[in-house]
This record gives sequence, C-alpha cells and structure tokens, in this order.
Amino acid sequence: MAKIKVKQVRSKINCPLTQKRSLEALGLRRMGQVVEHEANPAILGIINKVKHLVSVEEAK
Repeated sequence: MAKIKVKQVRSKINCPLTQKRSLEALGLRRMGQVVEHEANPAILGIINKVKHLVSVEEAK
C-alpha cells in the first residue's frame, strides 16, 4: 500500500463532534500537524469525512 501524508490546515473549532473525533483518529491534534498513514480504505474514508479540514499528499 502507498503511504500518504495528512496535514491539518483548518481548525476543528465549531465542527461537529464526529469530525473532531475523526481528526483525533487520524492522530491530528493541532493546526499544521502532519501525520503519515497507509492509504487503506479505512483511512481514506476518515479523510473523506474531514476533507475540508485537511490536505493530503503522497509520502516519498
């Protein structure tokens, strides 16, 4: 599987609780933080839920 980098680019303030929990599940706790994950269907589903709060790019 490919690796992807996920970066939080927008604040989770005033977001629904489910979106806040999705960011926590990805390991994102603050703005600008970058985490690396495998690109499996579970992770891609979580990212799709909060796509307006994060940016995604392929890891090298």
